[in-house]
Amino acid sequence: MSPIKTYVQEHKDRFINELIELLKIPSVSADTAYSHDVILTADAVKVSLENAGCNFVEICDTPGYPIVFGEHIIDKNLPTVLVYGHYDVQPPDPLELWTSPPFEPVIKKTEIHPEGAIFARGSCDDKGQMYMHIKAFEYMIHSNSLPCNVKFMIEGEEEIGSKSLSWFVERNQSKLSCDVILISDTGMISNQQPSITTGLRGLSYVEVEVTGPNRDLHSGLYGGAVANPINVLAKMIASLHDENNHITIPGFYDNVEELSLEERAEMAKAPFSLDNYKKALDIEAVYGESGYVTNERNSIRPTLDVNGIWGGYTGEGAKTVIASKAYAKISMRLVPNQDWETITELFTKHFISIAPAGVTVKVKPHHGGQGYVTPIDSIGYKAANKAYTETFGVPAIPVRSGGSIPIVALFEKELKSKTILMGFGLDSDAIHSPNEHFGIFNFLKGIETIPLFYKYFVELSK
Repeated sequence: MSPIKTYVQEHKDRFINELIELLKIPSVSADTAYSHDVILTADAVKVSLENAGCNFVEICDTPGYPIVFGEHIIDKNLPTVLVYGHYDVQPPDPLELWTSPPFEPVIKKTEIHPEGAIFARGSCDDKGQMYMHIKAFEYMIHSNSLPCNVKFMIEGEEEIGSKSLSWFVERNQSKLSCDVILISDTGMISNQQPSITTGLRGLSYVEVEVTGPNRDLHSGLYGGAVANPINVLAKMIASLHDENNHITIPGFYDNVEELSLEERAEMAKAPFSLDNYKKALDIEAVYGESGYVTNERNSIRPTLDVNGIWGGYTGEGAKTVIASKAYAKISMRLVPNQDWETITELFTKHFISIAPAGVTVKVKPHHGGQGYVTPIDSIGYKAANKAYTETFGVPAIPVRSGGSIPIVALFEKELKSKTILMGFGLDSDAIHSPNEHFGIFNFLKGIETIPLFYKYFVELSK
């Protein structure tokens, strides 16, 4: 057994228990009611980095939640790896759909995770995956095998757009200087087939408000005589896609990157079962833009989805009312070459233009970010592939993800460094959903694999 495998096996119970304690803190950045808990989590991450062996750790104030920065510098002439992660988590709602409380972590066995998985909000996204890096670093310090310099930048606002991180990076380029950025906030194909994410979609997130009469109205006395904001909003949203599920906003597709048939054929080599996909989601059919298969619709094509919609009376029983206002939250996932601020402007202009007489419309932008593609011929990619190949026994497959990590494009712009996305989660881990979980196998395999990335990155950099 290799030294790293031995170390992981000897300390796995401690690793798991430490992660469980971190997951107990409800660090929900989107809700100010949890502000104290977000700060507590930053403190806990700082202590973890100190205990792992960083020779310098600090909590850096920002206009929002703090960033935890740590480093271990061996020799300034050696390469430097910058590890990015986030300690904030998504809101746990709807609570009634959790089979166990979201901030009371439990280990349960599942069909996919027979060795068990930790069920808790943030277990996979991103506390569990972020913590793998701290424990991998701990091993390298303990075994005196760290081959290069390492820096950690762990933030608390990823789930709300990373605004303070942008502010921090722009003001600390020297502090954050590095040769490669390493992130585990993505997934892989399966526990038997690793993959490396080579592309991320961008994001534009907005909230819309439709206002009709100056107060809620009796639906009997006024129904059919005035515009109902909820009815209007539903029609407006429905009009944003045509019969082929093509987005109807003028100019939306102007800069969309069109992959060649050869590139699409390479993507199709990744193992995928449509039947298993439908079975896992308990659906009879898939749905999406005509002319593209499922793995293309959720990775190389832009999308527009309603993430929440509300208005009027939603309590128990009946209340016959025409609401004065209706609201929706809408996210657009963007592909490379689509600028998120331009898309936000196009959406705003179009959505206001399609409002009928009798209502007024407001569009409130929340946050966004650019898409990103990393080359597969870089030293970082090759090092990651060699690391996965050694621990899993098969090479990794390059894939494009449908998710967004908006700050990746910012890193390249400000730090002039490429990002390597070494994810260990699975699509079935229910991130952002009730019953989020992270496999024990995945957690420990990440700790085992990450030190090999450092080894091969330094070897290939010579």
